[in-house]
Amino acid sequence: MNASIPVIADPKVTRHILSAFHLRASKRLGQNFLVDRGVVQGIVDAAELSPEDIVLEIGPGIGTLTQGLAESGARVVAVELDKKLPAVLAETLKGYDNVTIVPGDILKLNIPETLGLRAGERFKVVANLPYYITTPIIMTLLEQRLPIERLVTMVQKEVAVRMTARPGSKDYGALSVAVQYFTVPRMVMEVPPRSFLPAPEVTSAVIACHAQDVPTVQLHDEKLFFRLVRAAFGQRRKTLLNALTGAGLTKEMSRAGLAAAGIAENMRGEQLSLADFARLSDAVGRLEG
Repeated sequence: MNASIPVIADPKVTRHILSAFHLRASKRLGQNFLVDRGVVQGIVDAAELSPEDIVLEIGPGIGTLTQGLAESGARVVAVELDKKLPAVLAETLKGYDNVTIVPGDILKLNIPETLGLRAGERFKVVANLPYYITTPIIMTLLEQRLPIERLVTMVQKEVAVRMTARPGSKDYGALSVAVQYFTVPRMVMEVPPRSFLPAPEVTSAVIACHAQDVPTVQLHDEKLFFRLVRAAFGQRRKTLLNALTGAGLTKEMSRAGLAAAGIAENMRGEQLSLADFARLSDAVGRLEG
């Protein structure tokens, strides 16, 4: 740790920074500032950083996690939506020449351009995400097929459970299929409310997703695959025969597709593995011609 810079992951230091800059956590932006050094280190460890790495941090806040990332020696580009915070970050991270603060909305930025990526370069994503927009951000990053090597995020525990859920469990759903199609996710740690200021009303979790160069299953039509997945989980109580009408299929087409894929009509979406959905998608694709 740079001896001239105080450790931000400390309740007293965080309160001092908030007071000095006349800041309050924004409920609208879902801000909860991390104040637990152990959690910061756990996230940094899960990202497996080295000085050769490029890191995209989303939502640095006052720089708590950013400081831990910077200490690894990696080049960190932190994107912050709150217009008040870049000026704060310029002060709290003044001693780090390997950190760049970018004001903006991660959902609207050209990420390779923002990171200054060169041909063949990969990067890692690390974020303490606002819970109200966790899924849109994760899915946007994955669906863009960016050269992401690893994605480590703080999310609500229930979201982490859904991301890692296996077929047959009540938590398994469209998010599980999507995350496991693009990555291999694992739960790193649970994070209690007291690790934040202000403390949220829910338990959080850190999840690490190792991106795959080749998706878990091979598909003829990825858009059709996800259309069927969304329909299958859209009304969980419905059997697949009835649920697939939500994907624009007739009962006859659904029945023929399920038969061709070797899947019983009375099964439900949560019973299907990624391989099952892939077979169903390819079967329906052949029928649609």
